[in-house]
Amino acid sequence: MRYSQAEKMEIIKLVEGSEIGVKRTLEELSVCRSSYYRWYRKYTEEGFEGLSNRKSNPKRIWNKIPDEEKEKVVAIALELPDQSPRQLAWHITDKNGYFVSESSVYRILNQYDLIPSPAYIVMSASDKFKNPTSRINELWQTDFTYFKIVGWGWYYLGSILDDYSRYIISRKLFTSMTASDVKELLDMAIEKTNITRVSVRHKPRLLSDNGPCYLAGELREISR
Repeated sequence: MRYSQAEKMEIIKLVEGSEIGVKRTLEELSVCRSSYYRWYRKYTEEGFEGLSNRKSNPKRIWNKIPDEEKEKVVAIALELPDQSPRQLAWHITDKNGYFVSESSVYRILNQYDLIPSPAYIVMSASDKFKNPTSRINELWQTDFTYFKIVGWGWYYLGSILDDYSRYIISRKLFTSMTASDVKELLDMAIEKTNITRVSVRHKPRLLSDNGPCYLAGELREISR
């Protein structure tokens, strides 16, 4: 039996959520285990696009984006210069009625030299930091994670994590990403750790990506 792209995705979801194990679940669905693992490998490597039924044709790139569609992506990017490739991908999917991935948008913009050079240096990963923390409340890490909820808009999950214990001290979902949101997260962390009520030798240092919301003047009082 030849399964469609959507059917393969549904089978993967059913197996992942099954409580009776992979083998028994596939037997119940009458799906060959070798086929399932082949689909799953393609899904982990390429995402949903990897589940499509590709025809063997070495002269044709099955997922190549037509030039006219590339030009549409570039035109939309020029209209929305402040949008990231991820936001542009969501915008095109919502407004234009067809799917384009974040990576495809990035490649197209890079091809047209519309991706600015990064203002940072990429560093190789290592087993540990050069100066690792040695106690709790020595260094707090903070950042925001972006969520696009279709029909609702963008939401931002802010969190503060203790570097030494890896414990999430405070977290909250916001509809904005401002200095006042950061201050609220910090107030929650301070109250939970009671660091203002006990004698500490050094205040916790705060590690962020130095985004605008972390550099605002209203946060300077907290850092003193």
